[in-house]
Amino acid sequence: MGASSTGATTVSVTVTDAEEACGPGSGPVRLFCTDHGGDGPPLLLLHGLAGHCGEWEALAARFAATHRVIAFDARGSGASTRRPGDVTRAAHVRDVLAVARRFGLAGKGTVLVGQSMGGLTALLTAAAHPEVCRALVLIEAGPAGPAPELPEQIGSWLDSWPVPFPDVEAAEAFFGGGPAGRAWAAGLAPGPGGLHPRVDRDVMVATVQENAHRDYWDAWDRVRCPALVLRGENGTMKPDEADRMRARHPATRIAVIPRAGHDAHLDNMPAVHEEMAHYLRDLHQ
Repeated sequence: MGASSTGATTVSVTVTDAEEACGPGSGPVRLFCTDHGGDGPPLLLLHGLAGHCGEWEALAARFAATHRVIAFDARGSGASTRRPGDVTRAAHVRDVLAVARRFGLAGKGTVLVGQSMGGLTALLTAAAHPEVCRALVLIEAGPAGPAPELPEQIGSWLDSWPVPFPDVEAAEAFFGGGPAGRAWAAGLAPGPGGLHPRVDRDVMVATVQENAHRDYWDAWDRVRCPALVLRGENGTMKPDEADRMRARHPATRIAVIPRAGHDAHLDNMPAVHEEMAHYLRDLHQ
């Protein structure tokens, strides 16, 4: 146990994968978690592909006054186990359950908040384990698919990173500057010659393999809790995907975050906070 740069508590949670899923000798997976405290209804925050839990810090700071806020680095990312044997969606769902149990969040009061791949993990957790989820907040995330081009796109994107980055300023500029650029740069680690990613290309590509071959509308149809879907005005989530989600699950609210792309929680955090806070007030009333 330790403390983050913001004063939040950091904790490790260990998950043991089934040998048949990941092969012998893979060992347990360590998940790096940040507990932002708070005494209100729980929020469990799940970042997107190749991200890290630190990108939630600004949003978590706003909610800590009214909610119990926990975030964690997904397997294969950040300070969690970098090369886990199993990177399936099912493994990521197991991790959510393990973290929820560790922090006493595995109950109907918890709201799962996820961006991009973290949002898909939240959706699948709610579909398979309704007992641990009061509601969903999905940021630029939904069940659409398949996306056969996605593994190649992710690989090419990671190949484009000029590793090592010479300094923080260069990294922030590469990632587009502003809050999103700072958050992505904060996910790098010092190493020989500069700053290096805390993810491996092959692990990230493997993580999206399932998305290349299928959609998750069947899981969305099993979700019984209400949901808030947030699209970035300039994001990658298509309006018709969100509309279809609401048509199939009427207890779904949709909002568009202005001046925001795929990383809407970073590009316009105040607007995301406002939409979430309004939704959560309505939910708990």
